[in-house]
Amino acid sequence: MNRKLPRVPIAEANGQRLYYEVHGEGEPLLCVMGLGTDARAWIPQIPRWSAERRLVLFDNRDSGRSSYVEEPYEIADLARDTLALADVLELESFDLVGMSMGGAVSEEVALAAPERVRTLTLIVSYAGAGAYGEARARVLGKAVKGMTSEEQTDFLMLLTFSEGFFGDSERFEKLRQILLADPNPQPPEALARQLSAAGRHEVRDRIGDLEMPVHVIGAERDMMVPVWKSREIAELLPAAKLTVLDGAPHAVNIERADELSELVFAFLREHERSGAPAGRD
Repeated sequence: MNRKLPRVPIAEANGQRLYYEVHGEGEPLLCVMGLGTDARAWIPQIPRWSAERRLVLFDNRDSGRSSYVEEPYEIADLARDTLALADVLELESFDLVGMSMGGAVSEEVALAAPERVRTLTLIVSYAGAGAYGEARARVLGKAVKGMTSEEQTDFLMLLTFSEGFFGDSERFEKLRQILLADPNPQPPEALARQLSAAGRHEVRDRIGDLEMPVHVIGAERDMMVPVWKSREIAELLPAAKLTVLDGAPHAVNIERADELSELVFAFLREHERSGAPAGRD
C-alpha cells in the first residue's frame, strides 16, 4: 500500500475519524484501550514499549479526540475501526494488545483477520457474559447518564483502582485531578453506548478458533472484570499463557505499570525467539 498518511494524527477509518499516536520505531505493536478512557491511559507504557517497537495508540470512537456517534454499535464495529486504522498506517501485520473492552475489540480483530495478528495479549478482559453482561450494561448505562463529569470520574475510579491506591491520598488525588482536567472528557451518553456494546460482546463460541500465541493477563482483585473472566478465556484457549497478578485491581496499566509492561514484552520476545506454544504461569 502506498497510501499517503494524514499530516495530522487523525485517520479516516471505517467511517470514523480516529485520533492516533505513533511512538518509536521497529515492528508494530497496536494497542486498544478500554471503556471510558482513551490513548492517554497507555502513557505509563509508552517509554518502555516504544523503546523497542513502533507503538501505535488511538482513541476508540466515542472517546477522547476521535469522532462521536449517536447510533448504537457493536464491539465488532470497533474492531473494524481498528483494522481500518491499521490499513491507513500500512500495518500489514502486528502484535496486538487489548485492555478490558479493548481486549474484547482485539478478540474480534483477531477473529476477523487472524493472518494479520502475530500475537494477542488480552489484559483484564473477557470473551462474553451473556444475559448478565447485557443486564449489567443497562443498569450501569442508566446510572452514568445521570452523572456529572466529576461523578463519572469518581465512579470509574471506584471500579478500577484498589483500596490501597485510595489509601495513598497524595497519589490518588494527583491522578484524580489529571482525570478531571481532561480536555476531552467522555460524555455520559458516549460511555453508555460503549457500555451497551461491551455488554453484548460474545465470542466464547468462536475464540477457540484462534491459533496465534495468546497471553491472558488477569488481576486478582479486579472489580470491573473479575479474574474468573480471564481464566475463562484461558480455558477456551488451552494453549494460551495465563498470568494472574496477585492483589492487582483493574487499572493494572497504572497501579502495576512497570510489572505489566515487562510481562507484555517478555511474551513478545518469547515468540520472536522461538514461536513455541505458550504455557501457563
